[in-house]
Amino acid sequence: MGNNGGHNNSLGVPPGKGPHQVGCTDVMVGHTVQGTFFRLYYPCQASDSAENPDWIPRREYFSGLADFMKMNRTLSERIFNYLFGSFKIPAAWNASFKPGGKYPVIIFSHGLGAFRTVYSAICVEMASQGFIVASVEHRDESASATFYYKEKSQAEQTSCQTATPASDNLEEEWMYYRRLKPGELEFPLRNKQVKQRADECIRALDILTDINSGKSVENVLHSGLDLTTLENCMDLCRIAVMGHSFGGATVIECLCKEVKFKCGVALDTWMFPLDEEIFPRVKQPIFFINSEKFQWAGNIIRMKKLDSAIIPRKMITIKGTVHQSFPDFTFLTGSWIGKLLKLKGEIDPHIAMDLSNKASLAFLQRHLSLERDFDQWDPLIDGKDDNLIPGTNITLLQSSI
Repeated sequence: MGNNGGHNNSLGVPPGKGPHQVGCTDVMVGHTVQGTFFRLYYPCQASDSAENPDWIPRREYFSGLADFMKMNRTLSERIFNYLFGSFKIPAAWNASFKPGGKYPVIIFSHGLGAFRTVYSAICVEMASQGFIVASVEHRDESASATFYYKEKSQAEQTSCQTATPASDNLEEEWMYYRRLKPGELEFPLRNKQVKQRADECIRALDILTDINSGKSVENVLHSGLDLTTLENCMDLCRIAVMGHSFGGATVIECLCKEVKFKCGVALDTWMFPLDEEIFPRVKQPIFFINSEKFQWAGNIIRMKKLDSAIIPRKMITIKGTVHQSFPDFTFLTGSWIGKLLKLKGEIDPHIAMDLSNKASLAFLQRHLSLERDFDQWDPLIDGKDDNLIPGTNITLLQSSI
């Protein structure tokens, strides 16, 4: 089922605004649950024949979203397929990589109940502006759904009539969102997850480092992009980490664990999963970009604990936004469904995303020492725009900071 019946035709993930065409592919290195899985976005060569990939890559993700939202799977799959099934990502699937200088790198971490394609508007924009972006799909049971492969048993293998290559001895294993058990404390689970998520982001960076250095990296998915064409094309002195919500917490954990990340952009961060003792160990610049409706005093107070007299720590709030103003859903639902499901705020989602992306690019230029023109948006870092609030809209008692 499509989603055009009676829908606004302008719905869709916005294309990148930068000078580069954008390609994307999926990379899975290591077939087990301990392996690494990410969607890679990159500047690509222009092509007329390129196809755009589906926004929801597999129907199992609909089941995962249903579980996450506590809805019936069969009914939800129909609803989600109707609403979202026909959307595409504005990037050319497996398009040829565009060589030309060295591109800085961003590792992106998704929020709770999301997966690798849900933030394609941000990732496509960053790639169009000349970044290589790896959007990690986390396997800490915080994604709606994800998959890996396990080896078939001997019996299953011998039941095949013909000899098969080693890769055919693998079968998909799906992992869905894990809810809290009755009586289970949330902090130990989320704290364990945020540490695993940071490790997964660092492993993704290690794989990009291997690709860049010309080491042979086997992509289990054989998706079609020749990874050797990216050799020596990444600027590994200029690496940032970005993420939304639980992914924002992951940004801070990553900065603490890996000094190769030179700065972090944390979108509407959920601070709860983090150990406060790591805060003094984070030495890199951080940019908090918040929505107007999600934040609360306790969460902002934890962000403020990262304030520093010597390390740049910035915060802005986008007026009229909700927590879901950062994932793609905000572009894919009409006004009333979007507001009903809290996927849309009062502000035009294109304006909100534009402000977030431009402010992020200005911050990245400043702290990755890029020679671009993103500094034209420097005022946004300080909240200088009619749709921005410098700092936070949440009133904090001075004694609590």
